[in-house]
Amino acid sequence: MTQTTTKVAVLGGGSFGTVLANLVAGNGVDCALWMRNEERAKEVMNSRENAEYFPGFMLDKRLTITSDFDAAIEDAELIIMAVPSSAYDTVCIQLAHCISRNTLILSTAKGIRADGFRLMSEVIQEYLPHNPVGVLSGPNLAKEIADDQFTATLVASASIKVVEASQSVLASPTFRVYAGDDPQGAELAGALKNIYAIIAGITGSMQLGQNTVSMLITRSLAEMCRLASELGAEPMTFMGLAGVGDLFVTCTSPLSRNYRVGQALGQGKTLEQAVAEIGQTAEGVATLKTVYDKAHELGVRMPLVDGLYRLIYEHVEISEIITSLMTAQQATDVEHKVKGI
Repeated sequence: MTQTTTKVAVLGGGSFGTVLANLVAGNGVDCALWMRNEERAKEVMNSRENAEYFPGFMLDKRLTITSDFDAAIEDAELIIMAVPSSAYDTVCIQLAHCISRNTLILSTAKGIRADGFRLMSEVIQEYLPHNPVGVLSGPNLAKEIADDQFTATLVASASIKVVEASQSVLASPTFRVYAGDDPQGAELAGALKNIYAIIAGITGSMQLGQNTVSMLITRSLAEMCRLASELGAEPMTFMGLAGVGDLFVTCTSPLSRNYRVGQALGQGKTLEQAVAEIGQTAEGVATLKTVYDKAHELGVRMPLVDGLYRLIYEHVEISEIITSLMTAQQATDVEHKVKGI
């Protein structure tokens, strides 16, 4: 593919933003990584190391790190949003004042806003209605990408320009970028799997068997597909990288923030203690109540979501939840007749 993008701005200096910016710079593309904190940005720029997230991992010497928002996005043809979902409004308001309609936007946050059940790409388009937007989602643990482990991701968009630009600047010998045209499904999958990663972390702390893990992942996928179908997304998207790929890695790896929150809950810690312990955003916590409310509004059966909701918000014992799940009515395994199929 011919590379046409001459500058990329990555907004957000967390683990994922750092590793994506380093990928772009490593491909020889002019790239600026924007970090909100001026002191941290200077420290990372001088040391060439984001020690808070990747101690010992040296950043490409061609990568620019700055806290100057205007300088970071100046002349950028592709902007990669890697800030937490809670910061999207603030960042989008800033962007609306200084980018052209031709600037491409790639969203990486995996969350759902409670007000109107809005996906993060929808939040972007409320502020930037004329800019082409895409979403990146897949089994992408940042540390493994930084370590050059073989990884693949999905970029989904209605705009072929976003897909091609993202592929041209991100693809590397160890990072493969696949194309998709169902951004809604990709985003839903990325947000929903965080809930099930918390559940997986709980079961992991209880040292349950592989049969249990397998059952958990497959039933999680069934729940995700039921809700996605009801919302009009393409269920087959959930069979790919953004769906089963991301679900599997997030439900089995202790590198997953949401999995670690679940582990702490399984050890008897409170939600507040669990979140404080990992020290990073775990999107599944905020997504849980939003999805629980939407599932009940639509009448979609999601017993795993219900169980985690009862554990966190109603303080029901884990043993009681497991018992209720195992004694619930045994319904159909795979539902073939869903919307879109």
